Amino acid sequence: MKYIRYTKYTGEPADSVDLNDLLGQISDFLLQSGFENQAYGISEMDPEQTMEQLREAIRRALEEGDLLPDDVLESLLEGNEQDQSQKMEQLIDRLIERLTQEGYINPQQPPHVTPPPGKTPRGQMGDAMGRDTDAQTRFEITDKTIDFLGFKTLQELLGSLGKSSFGRHDTRDLSTGVESGGASRPYEFGDTLNLDISATLFNAVRREGAKVPIPIDYPDLMVHQCEYQSSCATVVMLDCSHSMILYGEDRFTPAKRVALALSHLIRTQYPGDSLHLVLFHDSAEEVPLGELARVRVGPYYTNTREGLRVAQRILSRQRKDMKQIVMITDGKPSALTLEDGRIYKNAFGLDPLVVTQTLEEVAKCRKAGILINTFMLASDYSLVNFVQKVAQLCRGKAYFTTPYTLGQYLLMDFMSRKTKHIH
Repeated sequence: MKYIRYTKYTGEPADSVDLNDLLGQISDFLLQSGFENQAYGISEMDPEQTMEQLREAIRRALEEGDLLPDDVLESLLEGNEQDQSQKMEQLIDRLIERLTQEGYINPQQPPHVTPPPGKTPRGQMGDAMGRDTDAQTRFEITDKTIDFLGFKTLQELLGSLGKSSFGRHDTRDLSTGVESGGASRPYEFGDTLNLDISATLFNAVRREGAKVPIPIDYPDLMVHQCEYQSSCATVVMLDCSHSMILYGEDRFTPAKRVALALSHLIRTQYPGDSLHLVLFHDSAEEVPLGELARVRVGPYYTNTREGLRVAQRILSRQRKDMKQIVMITDGKPSALTLEDGRIYKNAFGLDPLVVTQTLEEVAKCRKAGILINTFMLASDYSLVNFVQKVAQLCRGKAYFTTPYTLGQYLLMDFMSRKTKHIH
């Protein structure tokens, strides 16, 4: 007679790793801006990443972090060095498989080119190069990963500001904009349902009489008096010139993190607002927010004026109560697009022509009712005067900050500028 023996399922080591924690550990790798590869030059900074690089990032995260439970870690350390290495490789393979299955990464196989039939040795089946595809196979992070990284950064920034979550802080709920203890009004379709229970029950009892259960109909619903948040169109102007990764400091990756967090905040908490991204370097262009995590620095110069012109064109199409430009930069304007399309460049000091033309564009923003808030990631004396002139011309603010405090300043500024009106 055949017997079947059942044992307790212990699961695979990879199943004990929280993928969200893993993504948080390797977020610097996923959002890298070329800082690690700057010795190779701008032209070598391929925005695409290989599976082999991903494997190394996961290996470092497993070795340096607290992602594995103690019992799993002990099992990986059993046996000789070869056994340990084999177990680690299997664990990494399984984690990459989970990241793929759950939609965090999208592997992309390289094109396979076979030699002409006459050049293929007889008896050889396939191509030997296929055995080492990780060094060639590339991957891209998905929108799900970008959204998660934005949420994670926003959560950390709110924590640094004394707000533990997206929920109620002080007397106002950030997710609904509702003041506690306010008056009530009838529920309207499209409202965030912050139900006034006592007023709702009172309406139902008055209509149907005191009985159990109390039938509640749509006209009985009452919600707390809430605030009207004025709609705002925001353009984030992000400097991606070469200086953002020079001088031993990566300033571009923290700026990308903050932009992702701001995007998540606007989409989830202020759905009536709009957010656009403009990258400026030798020239300037609008980039979809979904591509933000994949962009890197380069080329070299800082064409602030062209960035302002692109931002103005975007904001001119918006029908919002407020229009603002959030400019994140670390350097002086050093490039200018001439009328014939040529780019004038001068990286030595504050060029009078470049500065004059840039300030004229700032004045045009003020005439169009566009506010400019500048977040400067450097504190050179020559830059202070220029940034202060920008702030004075457009009646905006200038923040001299660091990559570590940029998110706190920007988030506080954005949230404090939300105008409040009671219905």
